[in-house]
Amino acid sequence: MKLQKIATIYNGFHDKFGIPRQSGLVPAVESAIVFEEAFRQPEALCGIEGYTHLWLIWQFSECADAPWRPTVRPPRLGGNKRMGVFATRSPYRPNSLGLSSVRLLGVKKTKEFGCVLMVAGADLLNGTPIFDIKPYVTYSDSHPEAISGFAEEFVNYKLQVICPPELLQCIEPQDREVLFNLLEQDPRPAYQDDENRIYKMDFGQYAISFRVANGNLTVTEILRL
Repeated sequence: MKLQKIATIYNGFHDKFGIPRQSGLVPAVESAIVFEEAFRQPEALCGIEGYTHLWLIWQFSECADAPWRPTVRPPRLGGNKRMGVFATRSPYRPNSLGLSSVRLLGVKKTKEFGCVLMVAGADLLNGTPIFDIKPYVTYSDSHPEAISGFAEEFVNYKLQVICPPELLQCIEPQDREVLFNLLEQDPRPAYQDDENRIYKMDFGQYAISFRVANGNLTVTEILRL
């Protein structure tokens, strides 16, 4: 089977560092899905606005040529414990395919790109190719009784974000929620726990430097990109 790119997603994630580890964890992140010219027929989206959520099937484009690995080191386990690749959402898979559930904000009609899907909660890098879009159906896709394996222990994991008032003023009011949501998810690699180390995360027009100690993430610098 030959896969064909149908669309590309665009957002503020210009670097892998800082992207949420799962879709939906940071619902304030908005993205635009622009279809390839061959798939811009308005009738292809007829009825889609009746759904609140969508499934995206996409490619881990940054490591598409990397060999697959039967075992991987999940970041949330500290990067030093191996699990089977099919028990994780690692990008190092036989076909480099990703699956994400996003909230549909609406369909935006544009003159240049036709109908563009506006979505929230994506965990995709800016420019990621999308192979298919399917509706999320609650009666078959939702399983409240499901058990999430080793991921269960991280369901409520969050850092307390501390941002000095003078730095907070550098962030536009409408951008504060999404940036704080991203930071509280702890962008660091799980195997790094140096309280003196300064990390930097880029999102949209901001470059944010921070350090983490005792469950608190303290912002140390904010620059406009």
